[in-house]
Amino acid sequence: MRADILRLAWPVFIGQLAVMASGVIDTVMAGQLSARDLAAVGLGASIYISVYVSLMGVLLALTPIAAQHFGAGRFHEIGASFWQSVWVALALSVPGFIALAWSTPWLALSGAPPELAAQVDAYLLATAVGVPAALLFRCFYALNTAISRPKVVMVINLLGVAAKFPLNLLFMHGNATLGLPAMGGAGCGMATALIAWVSVAIALIWLLRDTGYRRFALRHPVAPRAGAMAELLRLGIPIGATYLIEVTSFTFMAIFVARFGTTALASHQITANLTGVAYMLALAIANATSTLVAQSIGAGDPLRARAIAMSGIRIAVVLSGLTGLALWSLRGPIAAAYTSDSAVIAATLPLLAALALFLFFDSLQTQIGFILRAYKITTLPMAVCVLSMWGVGLGGGWLLTISADPAGAWGGLHGTQTGALGFWVAGVVGLALASVGLALVLRREWRR
Repeated sequence: MRADILRLAWPVFIGQLAVMASGVIDTVMAGQLSARDLAAVGLGASIYISVYVSLMGVLLALTPIAAQHFGAGRFHEIGASFWQSVWVALALSVPGFIALAWSTPWLALSGAPPELAAQVDAYLLATAVGVPAALLFRCFYALNTAISRPKVVMVINLLGVAAKFPLNLLFMHGNATLGLPAMGGAGCGMATALIAWVSVAIALIWLLRDTGYRRFALRHPVAPRAGAMAELLRLGIPIGATYLIEVTSFTFMAIFVARFGTTALASHQITANLTGVAYMLALAIANATSTLVAQSIGAGDPLRARAIAMSGIRIAVVLSGLTGLALWSLRGPIAAAYTSDSAVIAATLPLLAALALFLFFDSLQTQIGFILRAYKITTLPMAVCVLSMWGVGLGGGWLLTISADPAGAWGGLHGTQTGALGFWVAGVVGLALASVGLALVLRREWRR
């Protein structure tokens, strides 16, 4: 079982790292242009990710549905479910496009100055063009995850990240021969949109030419079915909301920590960056485990499903524990690798110590949450996520870091004393409670 989980997990991990690498390329290239371009790409990407992950999460409901069909041998039903996800993706593209193309509310909320607002507006408009393709590609991603073919998505993601640098260069600096104007930082958004459409085109060709997909009857479109689409939305909306909660938790943490100065914010950003990289490993294990659990459920083998779930949890716990131990042991060199500023290094060290525990509980709650998706349970996990991440994590972090009396019992965690540490401590507590809450939901399901 462990071998099966790891076999499915590593291509997902590589593919997700490729997606993260695209963001790193955007940041580095925009930073080479100017501080304004860097700020525009940073703000624009934050808005884009918030909108995209919310809509993308809805489509990931296809994975447990198709995986259960796969385990039961209902191959034609996989094609029918896939086409329902395509119709949902096209429907979601409309609000997704509007949310990005109409940038006025975002710019008003951020209070961006006029010279920055124009760049952000151009970036968001460019990414809006790619929303339908990005969502359709998520249907392809969910399908391949469900049928245990993650390498296909990994290859396409690697092709995308390979094309990111030259396309960024083309759109950011323009090309007189091709008649392309220099777009500056907004060119990163145009490159992102073009890669999304090319990825969908490659996915379509792959579906049509690879004989491995023929048994799923994917070549024959299935008209929209209200019941099937309703099931996708019932499972998917809570998943999308959960992703939004996770993303906005870090966004609001950064906003709150910014009031304590650049040192506190820089140390927080270093820690958050490491969290994102480490989370990719937990996400890969969770995806693989959830897929195999759903396939076993579809095959009518609940004991195997439970055994796979426990095996996945054990793998994740061991890997997150080792990762945390490495971060704690090497926190000094790691902080120094990010910055030479002694004040930032000093502020980062306690955050990395807290991160070791944060990653353990984050990985644990991620595994259990994904396993529950295999059982088509998504609403209760969403509620647990709201209480733990927004309630305990953000709310508790606010109390410790901002509202606490610097001279009181909890004054040592006030932002003026330790920067962002109070938020990370509250985050650890919140994730620990989330792990317990989700474990209780899973225990109830297993007892049933």
